[in-house]
Amino acid sequence: METLASRHDCLLLDLDGTVFRGHAPTPGAVQTLEHVEGRTLFVTNNASRSADEVAAHLCALGFTATGADVVTSAQSAARLLAQRLAPDARVLVVGTDALAAEVAAVGLRPVRTFDEEPAAVVQGLSMTICWADLAEAALAIRSGAWWVTANLDVTLPTERGLLPGNGALVAALRAATDAEPLVAGKPGPALMEDALARGSFRAPLVVGDRPDTDIAGAVAARLPSLMVLTGVGTPSDVVYAGIDRRPTYLAPDLRALLGDPAQSAIGPHPAWRTEIGPDAVTVTATGRDPGPDGLSVVRVTARALWDADRPGLGVRAGDDTARAALQRWSVPAAPIG
Repeated sequence: METLASRHDCLLLDLDGTVFRGHAPTPGAVQTLEHVEGRTLFVTNNASRSADEVAAHLCALGFTATGADVVTSAQSAARLLAQRLAPDARVLVVGTDALAAEVAAVGLRPVRTFDEEPAAVVQGLSMTICWADLAEAALAIRSGAWWVTANLDVTLPTERGLLPGNGALVAALRAATDAEPLVAGKPGPALMEDALARGSFRAPLVVGDRPDTDIAGAVAARLPSLMVLTGVGTPSDVVYAGIDRRPTYLAPDLRALLGDPAQSAIGPHPAWRTEIGPDAVTVTATGRDPGPDGLSVVRVTARALWDADRPGLGVRAGDDTARAALQRWSVPAAPIG
């Protein structure tokens, strides 16, 4: 049987919220990726660790990975800096030593203070960033330094819940400088380009949990995508997604990679009938089997809203079965009548 994974020769997998949450793999992730035969690349917006450190973390969780399988936004940010700056140019690093090492690896000089006259500022997540670090960066940016950030992820999924991400710290600098950074990570093109450069892939699949970064990055690169519900994104996000962040597939977790692609595809399903009205899409049960994961009602509703292409259109449950199915996934639905 063809599976979703076997349909593609490379999986471009997000990490935080997709493969793991903090120090815990997402449900079925280790076992699923063990059975994937194509190339697996871990493509992460998180710039706090080197590729080798990320691979070591993956191995500690039970996955198989080397540094060559990991593509980080720190690497992409360093490449962007090297393309624009002169060799040995000073770059103020707001982030970890791993980010500084990537800057040094492309022939630039990482520094930590404004007094060292940096030509650019590069920003990535670090758990020890403080006000003084942001102050140095603000001074540099206000003095004309070029600002590159690894990502704009406002939150970081962990086993404890959502924590502040790099985007939250970027917001502080944006407010203090009135400047806008160039983004190296998803949904920008640089990180995806660096991942695809790792091989001659004919049919890659992007897999992630965030509509605003993972899925938007896939749409921008014109690649199919699978959104999983183990991180930040919700079913309601998918139903009401704008055209720039609509996934091809939707599933509870990575185990869908070993299943029938048709079961995860966003589109019609025999268990549900949709009707487009003047102010809402009405979803009604047909009495057929809705499928094993229960998400078919979300996939059907999303497709109907997308195809209607009418801003402000809502969702209405045509019967109690549809209402219960939509409520299970916290998709707001008005009763009929």
